[in-house]
Amino acid sequence: MKALCWHGHGDVRVDEVPDSQIKDPTDVVVKITSSGICGSDLHLLDGSMPTMEKG
Repeated sequence: MKALCWHGHGDVRVDEVPDSQIKDPTDVVVKITSSGICGSDLHLLDGSMPTMEKG
């Protein structure tokens, strides 16, 4: 499936990633049909979230 992945400061790409899978009885897979963006989401693009990991 395609996913928006953060690769570093100012580097966000749509990558092909493995399909999600259910591993635990409490897991679910949700199909997203639309989404929105908030201004605070742009902090991820700027790289100002210290807990972010590439990929």
